[in-house]
Amino acid sequence: MSEVKEKRLYGRKRWIVLALVALGIYAAYIGPSILSPVAPWVVLPAEPTGLSVFGFPITNTMLVTLIVDVVLLLIALISVRGFVRSGSLIPSGFYNAFEAIFGFLWDSVEGVAGKWAKRIIPVVATIFLLIFVANMIKMLPGFESIGYLKEAHKGRAFAPAQLLGLPIYTVDRGQPVEVQAHEGEQPAEGGEEASQGLCHACELVPFLRGPATDLNFTLALAISAVVFIQVIGVWALGPGYFLKFFQIGKLVSGGIFGIIDFAVGFLELILEFAKILSFAFRLFGNIFAGVLLLSILGALLPVILPPGLYLFEVFFGTIQAYVFFLLATVFMNMATVGHGGDHSEEHH
Repeated sequence: MSEVKEKRLYGRKRWIVLALVALGIYAAYIGPSILSPVAPWVVLPAEPTGLSVFGFPITNTMLVTLIVDVVLLLIALISVRGFVRSGSLIPSGFYNAFEAIFGFLWDSVEGVAGKWAKRIIPVVATIFLLIFVANMIKMLPGFESIGYLKEAHKGRAFAPAQLLGLPIYTVDRGQPVEVQAHEGEQPAEGGEEASQGLCHACELVPFLRGPATDLNFTLALAISAVVFIQVIGVWALGPGYFLKFFQIGKLVSGGIFGIIDFAVGFLELILEFAKILSFAFRLFGNIFAGVLLLSILGALLPVILPPGLYLFEVFFGTIQAYVFFLLATVFMNMATVGHGGDHSEEHH
């Protein structure tokens, strides 16, 4: 590309950026109040979307989890199909990127688990890719911002505003409404206000929400990881793996030291359950806090700052996925170690 063409493209991009900044300033500070960003409603439980399968309600985090599953399956199919059709042993394009990620994961697992890497990598790599894609997809436009309006029952809310004369509504930051909760009043179920007409004091229930901001998602991953830790332990050491939790023999014949060993085994059992809480709350707390930081600062300073926050969120979401992956790998490797401290031979 010639130097003249490069300068021309640079000039066009500069004017595009300046135009977007000016548009952001107009929308946030000068234009109609319905264009101004609104700070998010802080809701811990996942909200219903109005969809259901066999009478089972689908929440917004569950819907995104299903979308992430489909995306991962498509990535796998596209990568394999592209590699097979190319007829070359040298990866390229999309498959090359996917192989680079998997190669990094494999090196990490092999460096920790050694000969058990082949047994551990399918589980921990799946967990990493699921968390990573879930953390990346939640930053797409529409997440946390497109949904349905419902009547607020307490705290801060806004009056609804129609857009362009269409049956599409948003909340108007210029018309705040304070709502006082009545004693004994229960919040309505999702979608109930839609059958009763438009709300007066509205809050937004998004159709799409990051899965890791729901404790059910992180808890399910944590339980799965801890269950597989036990599976790997039994795979490596056989039924004798459970002796480190229930040291009955040492309790009977070991005297005072046997009692101590039995107590240590009981503590080991408690620690296995503590791993569930550690996995679940670490991921949930960090991702939920990141979403709030991005949303609140984006509402307070909607121009120039958000792109930097998005870059930070990409880095932070990747790190959290890798931390979960690495801890699961370390714990699974520890489960393959016998009581003497050496790696046990594979149990047959």
